[in-house]
Amino acid sequence: MRFELFVAARYLRARRRQAVVGIVTSISIAGVAAGVAALIIALAITNGMRRDLQDKLLGASSEVDLMRTAADGIRDWRPLVDRLRQVPHVTAASPGLYGQVLVSRGPHAGFALIKGIIPSEELTVSNLLNSISSGSAHELAPVDPAVGLQVPVPDDSLPQPAETAYPPLVMGRDLADQIGAQVGDTVLITSPQGELTPLGLAPKYQRFRVVGIFHSGFFQYDSAMAFMRLSDAQKLFSEPDLLSVVSFKVDDMERAPQIGTAIEQAAGKGFMTTNWIEQNRPLFRALKEEQVVTFIIIALIVIVAALNILIALTMMVMEKTRDIAVLMSFGVEPAQVRRIFLLQGFLISVVGTAIGVILGYVASWAGGHYHFIHLSAEVYSIDTLPFAPRPLDGLIVSAVSIGISLLATLYPSSAAARILPAEALRYE
Repeated sequence: MRFELFVAARYLRARRRQAVVGIVTSISIAGVAAGVAALIIALAITNGMRRDLQDKLLGASSEVDLMRTAADGIRDWRPLVDRLRQVPHVTAASPGLYGQVLVSRGPHAGFALIKGIIPSEELTVSNLLNSISSGSAHELAPVDPAVGLQVPVPDDSLPQPAETAYPPLVMGRDLADQIGAQVGDTVLITSPQGELTPLGLAPKYQRFRVVGIFHSGFFQYDSAMAFMRLSDAQKLFSEPDLLSVVSFKVDDMERAPQIGTAIEQAAGKGFMTTNWIEQNRPLFRALKEEQVVTFIIIALIVIVAALNILIALTMMVMEKTRDIAVLMSFGVEPAQVRRIFLLQGFLISVVGTAIGVILGYVASWAGGHYHFIHLSAEVYSIDTLPFAPRPLDGLIVSAVSIGISLLATLYPSSAAARILPAEALRYE
C-alpha cells in the first residue's frame, strides 16, 4: 500500500478527539450514497417509462401506416395490399377502416375510435387483440378469410331473433367500465356518417354484442378503442369495400421512415405514409428532456454531499495540523500531504458511491419485479411505475459522483500542503 493511501485510510478509521468530524464524515458518505441511489432510481424510472411506452405503442399499433392524401379512402385495396407485401423489409400488412363513433349502453355513453379489421391479418401488425382479459376475439373472424367477407347482418330496424344475431365487438377495458358493459352485453353504436332521410341527414344506429374486452395497460387505447369486423365497419360507415389505412410491420423499426418512403413509391401517386417515430416524436422528446432535467436536479444531492466532504476534510485538516507538521518535519513533502487528503476524499466518495449504486439497483430491481407503485392510467397512460436500470447509467452516475467529490477535496488538501511545520509546532 502506498504511504499516502495508508495514512489516508488510518485517518478515516482512527478515533478522533472531536467526534463531530467523524459525524460529518459519516453524513458525507450517507449523502453521497443517497444522491447516487436517487440518481440511479430516477434514471431507471425514466428509462422504464420510455421503454414501456415504446413497447406498448409499438405493440398496440403498426410501425408504418399508408393512407390516401385525399379524404376518399383506399378503394380496390386487395391487389394493392398484396403488392405492398412484397416491398423489401415489409414483414406483414393489414387493412383497416377507422371511424369515430358514440358507444352507449343505457344511460352511459362514451366516444370511441372504431377500427374495422380482418383479425388474422391485424394480429400480424398489432398485439392489442392478444391482450384480451375477458371474452375472446374469435367471433371477429370472417366467414371467408380469403376475402374478408362476413354473413350479412340483419337490419337493426327489424326485430332480431336473438342477441346472438348482433355483430361482434371487442373494446378496451376502460371504455367498457365507462359505459358499464361486460362480455355478452349489447351496446348501441352511433355513427356520425348517417343516412339521408326526408328530414335531412340522420345518424346511423347499429347494435353490437360485446364478445371481448382487452386491457393493454395503455390508457390511450383502453379508454377509446374498439374493434369490429371490416365488413361490419364498412356497413356502419356506409363505405362498401373501402379502407382508410393499410398498416405494416417492418423488420427494422428504427428504419421505419426509409421503409415508409419505399412503400409510398410502390403504392404510387396519391398515397402518403406515417410511422411510429413521427407519430410519437413529441412524447419521446419530452421523456428525454425529463431525463436530463431529473439528472441535473437530483445531482444537487451529490453536490450537497460533496460540500459535506469539503467541510469534513477542512475540519480534519484543522484537527490534524500537529500531525501534518510532524510528518513534514520527518521529510514528507507537501505534495504527499496533498495526496493524503485527496485520497481521503476519494475513499469517502468511493464508499458512498458503492453503497448508493447497490441501494439504487436493488430498489430498481424490486420496483420492476414487484410493481408495487401504481399510477393513474388517465394521467400517465400506464398503470404501474416501470423501472429499467441500465449498467451504463451506473457508470455515468459513479463517474459524476466521484468527480464532484474530488473537486470538493481540492481546497482542504491544498490547505494541508501549505502548513508550515515550524508555525504549527511553535506552541506545542
